[in-house]
Amino acid sequence: MTMTAAAAAPPPKRQKLHGRAFYESIGSPKRIVAPMVDASELAWRILSRKYNADAAYSPMFHARLFAETEPYRRQSLRSAPTSDVESSQAYDGEHKSDRPFLIQFCANDPQHLLAAAKIAQHHCDAVDLNLGCPQGIAKKGHYGAFLQEQPDLIYKLINTLHKELDVPVTAKIRILDTEEKTLAYAKMVLDAGASILTVHGRRREQKSHNTGLADWTYIRYLRKNLPADTVIFANGNILYNTDVEACLDATGADGVMCAETNLYNPAVFVPVTASFEERFPRVDVMCRQYLQIVQDVTFGVGNPITELPKEQVREHPSLSSIKSHLFRLLHAVFTKKENHFIRNMLAKAHGSKFEELLKMAIELERVVEEQLKLTPETPEQWEEIMKEAGGSGADAKVLPIPWWRCQPYVRPTPQQAYENGAMQKSKKQLKDSKRELDTEFNPSSNTGEELPAKRQKLNPSTENTKQVDQVANADPNLQSN
Repeated sequence: MTMTAAAAAPPPKRQKLHGRAFYESIGSPKRIVAPMVDASELAWRILSRKYNADAAYSPMFHARLFAETEPYRRQSLRSAPTSDVESSQAYDGEHKSDRPFLIQFCANDPQHLLAAAKIAQHHCDAVDLNLGCPQGIAKKGHYGAFLQEQPDLIYKLINTLHKELDVPVTAKIRILDTEEKTLAYAKMVLDAGASILTVHGRRREQKSHNTGLADWTYIRYLRKNLPADTVIFANGNILYNTDVEACLDATGADGVMCAETNLYNPAVFVPVTASFEERFPRVDVMCRQYLQIVQDVTFGVGNPITELPKEQVREHPSLSSIKSHLFRLLHAVFTKKENHFIRNMLAKAHGSKFEELLKMAIELERVVEEQLKLTPETPEQWEEIMKEAGGSGADAKVLPIPWWRCQPYVRPTPQQAYENGAMQKSKKQLKDSKRELDTEFNPSSNTGEELPAKRQKLNPSTENTKQVDQVANADPNLQSN
């Protein structure tokens, strides 16, 4: 069944709920997988739900391309099967394995957005508008966070869906310069018809190595100043399971959305009361579970593996995204030089040849088992690691989790990124740095009050500052929108 055919013969119209009534109708989810470009596809959502995610979003789709281009639609969503032969294959929005499910679009034209949403609404519980993407492609395409200066357009985009769709509309935003401006922005989005407001506690310019901490106080401010029945999801600063509860407590949000850390440890939503084994699963176990889900989604449960042409691989998002997922899952494994051969196996593998990925998984299992024979794990070791757990934001600790267990990726600080060549300073930054150094060695040109601040900025040498910087640059949600 094509997406066009699905749109031509929609299922019976259901009752449309709004706001908290809608939220409660989908089970009041608290742990939500974020919309991530090429990363929150069907197989990954199924895996995340296995590890306690309550709801999930699709990857971000481009509304105009989705509405106008059938190949793009086929690559974005898999429709329900049309025969008993295909019934073993999962599809997007399947009620048994993929709900609650929200589909996210980026758009800057209300009619393009409506056309795409009308097709997608039969696959999901709600349609979400991306107002948070801070990346250069969003600036070039004029969508995401780069619509902030056009409140009238944002209102029309949301309100059009609110009036015309059979399902609710939701929206994901970033905070603005002040709490008051952010509150006015949030009120406008809600007045336009959004049933759920997701708030990423970072500003538009906070991205890449300059991500910094998400500001939960902004989300708390919104909670206190918006109507009590407003449904709010908080996003940002999630490294460990403990951060989920900490975020709920600090913000008063109804749910917590997680992006990047979910990609490195899908068990991030497992309760804090669970065992260390459950909260930080072995990478070989997680890899094997994920591959099995991709196999079932791609070929059907119990069906043999076949080699697919490249054009068919592109129409299977769960298959075409597999290598990027595995590189993230295994990032700690690859910090060990002796494991680089596994990285090379993964790099050379092709999505069209699934057996190559299974061979890599076998080698990974062997390596982990050999490591555990050399250094057996004990409950005492786990307890020692977990003593450091807890805290959020600048108080969070980076836990010394062994490489054979799933764990978050902690991004280098800006200074480390400059030193290892991951970032290059612009001409303006170089001039500013030279000016600051000149000022440092010529203090007579500044007041005594300014000088200590400049010295502190140039010499963040204390261990505490290093630790804060390390955590501040974690979970920047580069894929999240």
